[in-house]
Amino acid sequence: MSAYETGQPATPVRQWLRRIRLDPLLLGLLLLLSAVGLIILFSASGQSEARMMRQLVRLALGFSILLAVARIPVNALFTWSPVVYLGGILFLVLVLLLGAEGKGAQRWLDLGFFRFQPSEIMKLATPMMVAFYFSERRLPPSWREVAVGLALAMAPAALVYFQPDLGTALLIAFSGAVVVFAAGIRWRTLVIAGVAALGAAPLLWRMMHDYQRQRVMVFLQPETDPLGAGYHIIQSKIALGSGGLFGKGWLEGSQAQLEFLPEQSTDFIFSVFGEEFGLIGALSLFALYLLITLRGLYIAWRAEETYSRLLAASLSMTFFIYFFVNVGMVSGLLPVVGVPLPLVSYGGTSIVTLMGGFGMLMAIQNQRGLLPHE
Repeated sequence: MSAYETGQPATPVRQWLRRIRLDPLLLGLLLLLSAVGLIILFSASGQSEARMMRQLVRLALGFSILLAVARIPVNALFTWSPVVYLGGILFLVLVLLLGAEGKGAQRWLDLGFFRFQPSEIMKLATPMMVAFYFSERRLPPSWREVAVGLALAMAPAALVYFQPDLGTALLIAFSGAVVVFAAGIRWRTLVIAGVAALGAAPLLWRMMHDYQRQRVMVFLQPETDPLGAGYHIIQSKIALGSGGLFGKGWLEGSQAQLEFLPEQSTDFIFSVFGEEFGLIGALSLFALYLLITLRGLYIAWRAEETYSRLLAASLSMTFFIYFFVNVGMVSGLLPVVGVPLPLVSYGGTSIVTLMGGFGMLMAIQNQRGLLPHE
């Protein structure tokens, strides 16, 4: 338990953090994770200072967004939830009709002076909308209300899936499903939903693109195509296994430094970390992600009303599922779906989305009045 929750006097730093509406513990954990990400990115990028500086700029932008969102009153987030959700749905439809293509997918809207990916908006808009829906209803919800909540989550997920972007679609669906679960879904309803999902699995298999089905088959037996679709997983497993207990040391990973490992700065950066810092380092990183998630869930538990509680729970668990899916993907426990390691993988769009979500968590905590006293 932190000092300000035990009634101890606030230090000048804590007073300053209170004025700018930031949670000291959560902010410190995020800064630590970002620092770890920069260190491993320097190694994974072949010691590229230019790439590390670009990532640093993106992190600075992300923390600026966190600061801005943290100052938004929760009642404003509540009021604007349907508008943000419906606007995001409209943007997703426009992507399918007019979107710019890149790497075989149609995921971007080109406005001339800049391009953006509307699916990133829905990672926040979907849990906001589902939480908005349940906040005005008696909990636990009926099975009809559960169906509506799941439909609100699946509608944007389906639009993103057809871009195609299976990884992002799953994350959006999960973010909404967490809200439904946190609303107090009855076990009977949960079992029915699970049976329905299993029944829909063959239909989903037929709807998947050929390359997506190939990823699933390669996940089951990567050795069947060691130089093709199975190459990523095989090289990733070699990197993780060669790290041993304590790792080879920073900048000493052969798989990364000799460029055997593909996508080593983005989706497979955890393999670089595992090779250089070993099992002990991997478990330490896991603990850091877990602490951030638990802090978010603590904020959800202490939230004053239903909307805040459901939204905070979804944002916290969605952050953890990013980590879980990425680690499962690079270790061969899950199919490759292109989910980055949060705040560690090279890239800008996911950082902005994640920091926006953490800004909402801090706004919810501000409402609860848990920040240090002056």
